[in-house]
Amino acid sequence: MDSNIKSVGVLTSGGDAPGMNAAIRAVTRAGIFNGMKVYGIYRGYRGLISDEIIEFKTNSVSNIIQQGGTMLKTARSSEFLTEEGRRLAYENMRKHDIEALVVIGGDGSLTGAGIFANEYNIPIVGLPGTIDNDLSGTDTTIGYDTALNTIMQSMDKIRDTATSHERLFFIEVMGRNCGYLALNSAVASGAEAAIIPEISIEKDQLGELIEQGFRKSKNSSMVLVTESEVTGGAIKLAERVKTEYPQYDVRVSILGHLQRGGSPTAQDRILASRMGIAAIQALMENQRNVVMGIRENEIVYVPFKRAIKKDREISEEMLNVLRISSI
Repeated sequence: MDSNIKSVGVLTSGGDAPGMNAAIRAVTRAGIFNGMKVYGIYRGYRGLISDEIIEFKTNSVSNIIQQGGTMLKTARSSEFLTEEGRRLAYENMRKHDIEALVVIGGDGSLTGAGIFANEYNIPIVGLPGTIDNDLSGTDTTIGYDTALNTIMQSMDKIRDTATSHERLFFIEVMGRNCGYLALNSAVASGAEAAIIPEISIEKDQLGELIEQGFRKSKNSSMVLVTESEVTGGAIKLAERVKTEYPQYDVRVSILGHLQRGGSPTAQDRILASRMGIAAIQALMENQRNVVMGIRENEIVYVPFKRAIKKDREISEEMLNVLRISSI
């Protein structure tokens, strides 16, 4: 049964990701196209609580598709974690007659959306906006492709100095408990290895990695490392090499927040546009508590609980591609 939703709010939450602006644009224009009022909610859940809510028109989202970051801003909100905070957020939705929400963000943002939706029976649709690509039920997330290309370009530059000085480089990238960025960046940049949370690294494996890299006539090596407690991070690995293999000249490069910035790639702009329009369509179809996903180039609806699972598996094929191509 189709819904009769007449107004929708859109917000971005958690870490920013390239393509969020394209998603905001698509949600806004799809909502207006279908006769809805659309409200931009600034600074995520914090803005929903503090009433930073403005009605958007078509031109409110002009000339933003090419911009990185999020024009709606984003912020953490400890207050939204409380029942009182969510009550204030709901009261502001009622004040503006907002009947549904589109939430663009990662696992934490979507977890909060699920709790809020259940407490107040609000139709909420999520868009997977995170460079980590750590949400289940979708092949990729908004911002992942741009971040991957940013890392690859940085790696190409680091390769020049690594080769010139015959050094071993550990390059740390984001991803938390998900190794997609590190693994695929390693393949794309011709790195020797990727140390990711999904694979435990033992002392002898690290030793084998170093010895293989230099023994096979390589005068430099680059290793991608996911920033994670599991991997220990690039600095700890480098310190270990300096202690156990002092004959090697080791350097560390932590790419940090530059991975989140930059103009989104065509793929991220197209993905965000498709998902944004699909989010409005989902609300019109009376869907709720679902995240837009893409599988085999088709838009799918993924339940919140499935999307935020923490055990998304790394492709064995990609591990094998890196293993073979780096010999």
